[in-house]
Amino acid sequence: MAKELTHRADELQALGWSAEDVARYAELWDYRQRWGAMNLEREDRLFLRKAEAALPAIVTGKAAAKKSINEKSYYLWLQFHLDAMTAAEQGFGLAEGARGAWPILLEEELRLLDYYQPVLGLPDTLKAKGFDPIRAELAAAAVSLASDGGSMQQYDFKAALEARKAEDNNRWRHLLEADGAQPYPVLDANTAAAFRQQVRARFVPLVRETMPSLADTEKPEPGDDWCRPGDADG
Repeated sequence: MAKELTHRADELQALGWSAEDVARYAELWDYRQRWGAMNLEREDRLFLRKAEAALPAIVTGKAAAKKSINEKSYYLWLQFHLDAMTAAEQGFGLAEGARGAWPILLEEELRLLDYYQPVLGLPDTLKAKGFDPIRAELAAAAVSLASDGGSMQQYDFKAALEARKAEDNNRWRHLLEADGAQPYPVLDANTAAAFRQQVRARFVPLVRETMPSLADTEKPEPGDDWCRPGDADG
């Protein structure tokens, strides 16, 4: 990343920022250059961070462009397990709108990552290991929901990743460490929608409060109508 020798107010203006915000950015940028970020108020530091996040990265020489969130290993790990479960469900003969509890958990976590855009560096991913028991707890609670509105299937939580590791020797881990086919609750359309709301209520604050890179985020909670890019619905 090249070091900036002057502010990039013109680029913010081209991105559609208001004249007031562009002027504020230029003033704060100059102040930080002279006196340092520690002398800025927290609100001003957050504003600068927001402005600079909106600007395209400056890449020179052989420097690599910043990875998008869906290129990060943690994100790819979740997406891999979600895709494996989605493929398995195609063989279950499910009714329209039915969905496994585990895929709902992963879909909602990925939705939050798309929305909040955490760094997903080592500090974030180490803390995110704390999500494992929360997923297991919610999936266990879905077992009783499946008996009321759905079905109980069997799924091998290790098989797909073991096959993948044989191809590329990746360092991804299993969602569950149990061997062989395990209980896999599937929820009908109405029950799945209710369970999805339970997951959102639990995971929205969990993701925001757990990942260090989101400590200063000012983004409000995503609305129920906010979808992951490419999804038809939330």
